[in-house]
Amino acid sequence: MPTRSSSDVIVVGAGVVGAACAYYASRSGLSVTVIDRGPVAGGTTGAGEGNLLVSDKEPGPELDLALLSARLWRELAASLPARVEYEPKGGLVVASGAAGMDALRAFAAAQAKAGVTAEEIPADRLHDLEPHLAPGLAGGCLYPQDAQVQPALAAAHLLRASGARIRTGEEVTAVLTGTDGAVRGVRTPAGDTFAPHVVNAAGTWGGELAALAGAHLPLLPRRGVVLVTEPLPRVVRHKVYAADYVADVASGSAALQTSAVVEGTPAGPVLIGASRERVGFDRSVPVEVLRRLADGATALFPVLAGVRVMRTYAGFRPYLPDHLPAIGRDPHVPGLLHACGHEGAGIGLAPATGLIIARLMTGTEPPLDASPFAPARFTTAA
Repeated sequence: MPTRSSSDVIVVGAGVVGAACAYYASRSGLSVTVIDRGPVAGGTTGAGEGNLLVSDKEPGPELDLALLSARLWRELAASLPARVEYEPKGGLVVASGAAGMDALRAFAAAQAKAGVTAEEIPADRLHDLEPHLAPGLAGGCLYPQDAQVQPALAAAHLLRASGARIRTGEEVTAVLTGTDGAVRGVRTPAGDTFAPHVVNAAGTWGGELAALAGAHLPLLPRRGVVLVTEPLPRVVRHKVYAADYVADVASGSAALQTSAVVEGTPAGPVLIGASRERVGFDRSVPVEVLRRLADGATALFPVLAGVRVMRTYAGFRPYLPDHLPAIGRDPHVPGLLHACGHEGAGIGLAPATGLIIARLMTGTEPPLDASPFAPARFTTAA
């Protein structure tokens, strides 16, 4: 079998998480090769909206990861080209009734203790922030730390800035191990590449890559659909979503769930979500999903009722049973590290994930307690 040289680390996956792993590994002095069977951002990253959110996360490990990532994204935005479209526009979460507003107020108060900035917006001030919002809402909370990037551009520019060797269109068919069980590299149809560290950043397919190495991650795909409107003037200024979106994110249900999520983009189109359902890798877009998304968006923004939808797209969020990503060393395969399972938050959580992985590979202290994300938590289940 021919060889394709060697590196200090091989990152499998050229989405935004893999790009962040490559970026921080390179900044730590490691040589990096990134391999993907498709193009850059060809998987979940390319089907995402680019959300960098703290507003939808309850206090705990994922929120800590999101707050660190929010800070790192601000640093990256100052050094990466403006074309990544980093926009610190903030998020506005709205409640339709008094009960929903009470729940939102309590949720924001708990988040504030963890370092989240949230400002309660009474009903009579909502239209100062979003003039086209529907009347009759009970109020909302403004989250100035929420932001957005163009995800495919962010992944591409992170990879470029990393200086890594990028090999797209090559599927990893085997993870090579030595007699001691430690990883030695990977095999693709183009040959073998050697490295003492292999990072599994394969997103929704992270479970398959883990299995190639004899490891176990119970990853499942969770389909989401986005509607993209014709270009418009800036009719939606923030990321705006209904309070029930938070419950849908945390749910483990396999059934179809939809909640209204609406946001404008610098280029003009409005992005409309969000749906979640576990249907395997079925890429079809059922009419019922489109109807629910459109109804939810126009209920929040009646002005969108007469706007054309130019396209729709479906993507797969890499779902783990406890809704936390797997970040860290595999407990059974030395040299294998996992950086996947972020569900719909991978773009927002990518920088902190990449920094943790780089610190683990170089034997330095992670930037936060990474034990809640340890892949070893699935060993018992396996």
